[in-house]
Amino acid sequence: MSLRTLGVIAAAASLAACSGMGMNQPMAYSQASLPDPVKVPTGHRVVMETVGAGDITYECRAKADAAGQHEWVFVGPDAKLMDRAGKQVGKYWGPPATWESMDGSKLTGAQVAVAPNGTGNIPYQLVKANPAMGNGSMTGVSYIQRVATRGGTAPAMACGASSMGQKQVVKYQADYIFYRPM
Repeated sequence: MSLRTLGVIAAAASLAACSGMGMNQPMAYSQASLPDPVKVPTGHRVVMETVGAGDITYECRAKADAAGQHEWVFVGPDAKLMDRAGKQVGKYWGPPATWESMDGSKLTGAQVAVAPNGTGNIPYQLVKANPAMGNGSMTGVSYIQRVATRGGTAPAMACGASSMGQKQVVKYQADYIFYRPM
């Protein structure tokens, strides 16, 4: 056998060994660096990781319990959900906050906690999922985490009596990590 043939056989054996070690599977998402309030309780596993990119709408309204004051109020999101390869796998919209898969399954949820994620970024968020509607990738999801947030905070422009009812749209991006019980 030639040296070249032995090299090819060794390379093939190495590749075969690596393929059995899960080299082609994505690494599981780690919540180790997240603040405790937005960590998913033990007993759940990641079943889907998505990147949401789109818009958040805010409206200038009178501030509750503060006569004569105004503020930008969150109206709702409108984003595409993509897998890690950039292929659209669903959408996220609201109100109410709704995650919908391209397979037709969808779910809503109730916010459990938020934690800050730097200036100019919407906070990290933990949501307890309601039972999914329809069968598909959202079926059985128990929690959704919003992490890796960029942008999305209320507009910097003034909100006062003269701008009451005006809406502003801001761009944002965030990872949405979906969990099911083990």
